[in-house]
Order: sequence, then C-alpha cells, then structure tokens
Amino acid sequence: MKVSDILTSKGSNVYSVTENVTVYEALKIMGEKNIGALLVMEDDRLKGIISERDYARKIVLKGKSSNETQVKEIMTEEVITVLPEDDLEKCMGLMSGRKIRHLPVMKDEKVLGVISITDVVTAIIELQKNTIAHLENYISQ
Repeated sequence: MKVSDILTSKGSNVYSVTENVTVYEALKIMGEKNIGALLVMEDDRLKGIISERDYARKIVLKGKSSNETQVKEIMTEEVITVLPEDDLEKCMGLMSGRKIRHLPVMKDEKVLGVISITDVVTAIIELQKNTIAHLENYISQ
C-alpha cells in the first residue's frame, strides 16, 4: 500500500495557518477540525508544521501565553515529508525513528495532503486483516 492509497481513502483536506497567527488561533482550528497538527503555509509554500506537542512543550512547559505567541515562534521548520508513491514501511520508519505523528505528502513542491500515524497504523492493520483472510481461505481449500 502506498501513501496515495491513504489519501484516496481519507481525502486530501489540508488545514493550515500562516506563521503570523497566534498559537491560540492555531489550537482553536485544531480543536474545531479534531486534528493534532496544522501546516504552516505561505502562498501555497510549506514553511513548517505546528502540533499539539509543540504547544505542550514550547508554550505550556515554558510558561508562555498562547494568546501572545505567534506560530512562527514554536513551529517546526524542518518538515519531514513523503511522496505519494512512498510505501507504508517508509512512513512507519520515519514516524517511529523521528518520533513524529504527521507527514505532509508532497509532489513537485505542492502539498497534496497530510497523513497521521493513525492513518498509517489503520492501513497496516487493514492490510494484515486481508492477508490473514487470504491465508485462512487458502488453508481451508
């Protein structure tokens, strides 16, 4: 299974903010959309990513105010991305190795979507269920 298969099944909605909005505004969007991260975009160009983890570690634990801090102050600028043709093993390796939960999907410097660790794990479980069903069917024949 490829990244493009996940985007096909889940959709390619991309939620983003600009780097000048407050962290509070970004958190509000994450809450409304029930997502754990937002891309930081400028003119369709990926500039970074902000996650709930960024908020917890760079605002809450440091005693800062989310109403007074801009996204650019806490966002991750070096964003790890994947291609639509990448397989799930590569995604799992990146996510577990780099301890990240969200991967923007890029093609020709354009954001096509975002996949989460939940998306990848769900897809892997579905693949394993299919494999088990095929093996059970093979054995019973």
